[in-house]
Amino acid sequence: MSPVSVITVLLWLSMAGLAFALARRAAYWREGRATAAGAYGWTNLLSIPKRYFVDLHHVVARDPYIAKTHVATAGGAILAMALVFVNYGLAIYSPWLDKLIFLAALVMLVGAVFVWRRRHGAKALPARLSRGPWDHLPLLLGSFALGLVLFVALPASAMSGALAIIVALLIAVGAFTMTFGAARGGPMKHALAGLLHLAFHPRQERFAERNDKDVVPPTALKVSLLDAKEYGVGKPVEFRWNQLLSFDACVQCGKCEAACPAFAAGQPLNPKKLIQDLVTGMVGGTDAEYAGSPTPGIPVGKHGGAPQKPLISSLIEAETLWSCTTCRACVQECPMLIEHVDAIVDMRRNQTLVEGTVPGKGPITLANLRETGSSNGYDIGARYDWAVDLQVQVAQPGRRVDVLLIAGEGAFDMRYQRTLRALVKVLNRAGVDYAMLGGVETDTGDTARRLGDEATFQQLARKLIGTLSQYSFGKIVTADPHVLHSIRNEYRALGGFYEVQHHTALIDELVASGKLSPRATAAYADRKITYHDPCYLGRYNGETEAPRRVLKSIGIKVVEMERNGMRGRCCGGGGGAPLTDIPGKRRIPDIRIDDARYRCGDRRRGLSELHGDARRRGRAASRSAGRRRTGCSGAGVTR
Repeated sequence: MSPVSVITVLLWLSMAGLAFALARRAAYWREGRATAAGAYGWTNLLSIPKRYFVDLHHVVARDPYIAKTHVATAGGAILAMALVFVNYGLAIYSPWLDKLIFLAALVMLVGAVFVWRRRHGAKALPARLSRGPWDHLPLLLGSFALGLVLFVALPASAMSGALAIIVALLIAVGAFTMTFGAARGGPMKHALAGLLHLAFHPRQERFAERNDKDVVPPTALKVSLLDAKEYGVGKPVEFRWNQLLSFDACVQCGKCEAACPAFAAGQPLNPKKLIQDLVTGMVGGTDAEYAGSPTPGIPVGKHGGAPQKPLISSLIEAETLWSCTTCRACVQECPMLIEHVDAIVDMRRNQTLVEGTVPGKGPITLANLRETGSSNGYDIGARYDWAVDLQVQVAQPGRRVDVLLIAGEGAFDMRYQRTLRALVKVLNRAGVDYAMLGGVETDTGDTARRLGDEATFQQLARKLIGTLSQYSFGKIVTADPHVLHSIRNEYRALGGFYEVQHHTALIDELVASGKLSPRATAAYADRKITYHDPCYLGRYNGETEAPRRVLKSIGIKVVEMERNGMRGRCCGGGGGAPLTDIPGKRRIPDIRIDDARYRCGDRRRGLSELHGDARRRGRAASRSAGRRRTGCSGAGVTR
């Protein structure tokens, strides 16, 4: 058989292998529930190039080394295979196309060499990277690229005997890895699933420009249709099919693992391992072949699952779900744009609504919310007692105000009240036309939703929407990022569309417009102050600069922690975590305080005063959701 015939045969075998891989993986995905009718048509495939080269690479580019190697390896592979298909599949046999194949394969080979170097030549290989088959992948891809380079570069007269067999084997090994190997669940399944995942992503809104009329903004949880008996996910087949597809797209880079506050604290959650467990449940089997960092405290190889088998206990421990703070750091870092938090909340919903198994103080809090409209069971009429001496007007039906102030559950906490009192004084100084919602204010339902109690969330949300409908106002202002996120983003699916602003953003506007004229004070001249970005203000709502501008307006020079802005480290106060209180080796707020102490260069205060403050906050957070939100509302640490 001539060399040309060999390459043509290998090409069509590869095409058959690719079709087999797609059919095999698609059979797993199709086990999942259907999506909304008409939401995902084949025209979505046309969106892949833009989402691949813009949305996905925008995340990958944060690591320049791997971004360049990915462009070379993946880009070279796609171009080389496309050119081989044109030149040999269509029997054109053009020398010019051969030269292009040579260049594309050479680029792929260089990329594969650098990928191998990253894993085998680096002195400090990141612990987050999975090993096993992923260590061999660069060699297998390199063999494919090298085989193509030799096939095109060597003269036809040399392509005979043992050399021809070697070249054919090099190409065949790489082609098998990318096709049949992907079907069997090998590393290259991420490429096949990843491209389709971009087209059929569960959150299409992530790829569109933000619209104030969006029913489900990019970071809002989707409403569970309780009337249709959507009670979360208890088995792999209860995920939607495009969620199962997204799990297959995981490249096991471990960036989610490195960003996860629960993993850093030694709690039993590793986002990467969780996604791989869900893949295992989708196809059936055990987690024995997992080759990455294990979930802290949970050995690898002792859990298994199947599509129709319950997820919790058999495949995933319940404590893994309740360790999550829903901070979205994993989602922010994932280069494949996987939605870990959505999957976790889906499983929590099943545990809460079906099994009724919420750990810690979760059940008491949920009962309080249902019965009193307050997470601690407080008299909601006392929510604004802190303002009794400030002569703040309470909203009245029929009287319009520019700003409606909603305090949130933190209004019952004495420390948080100091922030609210200061805010009221600022609004008075600026002459803002505002009113408090007053004693009719009930909880937004944020905690209930994060704990998986969708029924209680919808009940509370509809009640507050009904209350707000009685008043006339321009916008809502709050100092609580969780209140802001719920009312601004998650109420939309229930018909509540409001302009909601964080108090720091409002103050920033007042300063910019000249209604406030802050003066720098010498008291801050010799201090180092750092700012903690609340996850629900930064990652969830993109507001990172207004708080910093306000601090700078009074002469404060902000010293940034290593992890700040959209990539800030979670303080541990979200997602109901202080209520479920899953133990780990450390506490998440202690880790964040260490970040601040290190950045501010404070060695003397660090272990005593600052850590003591973190412990006090942690104890208070366990006692009340009010303090939980206080700990997640942003704070400066001074020296």
